Amino acid sequence: MGCDSGAANERPVHRVFVDEFAIGRFAVTNQLYQFFIEDTGHEAPPGSRDSRFNHPEQPVTSISWFDATRYCEWLSQKTGKRYRLPTEAEWERAARGGLEGKLYTWGDDAPERQPNYSELWLNGPERVGQRPPNGFGLHDISENVHEWCSDWYDERYYRASPSNNPRGPATGTRRASRGGSWRHQIKITRVAARSSIPPEFKYSDYGFRCAMTI
Repeated sequence: MGCDSGAANERPVHRVFVDEFAIGRFAVTNQLYQFFIEDTGHEAPPGSRDSRFNHPEQPVTSISWFDATRYCEWLSQKTGKRYRLPTEAEWERAARGGLEGKLYTWGDDAPERQPNYSELWLNGPERVGQRPPNGFGLHDISENVHEWCSDWYDERYYRASPSNNPRGPATGTRRASRGGSWRHQIKITRVAARSSIPPEFKYSDYGFRCAMTI
């Protein structure tokens, strides 16, 4: 986990072990989030009124960390399974797709060499699943939208992170997020890259995918 050639918050590189878990093949889409809105009366995100963001197969965006966790709680109640946001460690394990020590989900080649790179993410997030999956069958996990994680964020956390099932610091002011963004100059993020914002913020390049302990 981490990257010695990346930002300071990605160091040191360290080995962690996570228990078996499942994670969504795609980010939660507008279509899926609409079921939650209709069932609970939860406030619709601002993008629901914008044609750049409201296609049913686009990832839902402008979602706060609290919105994302509430969705997971609702889905757990509806299905009887325990859905939640992934930890940073789980997210990076999933994003790597079995390629240990590589910069990106596919290896070390520059993002600009990926198929259709110059044609995607021009005015907003793409519909999910437009590009090939990683080695674990996951789509868009390092691109399209930032994805909320469950952890509080600490740029120095890796210096003291436990080796088994790290879950982030006990407290903080920002929640961790991972993955790339359609708004970035470089649209696909390295799998070790870390980001964070306050949990109440709602940005048009923030979404989430669900995880589950098995």
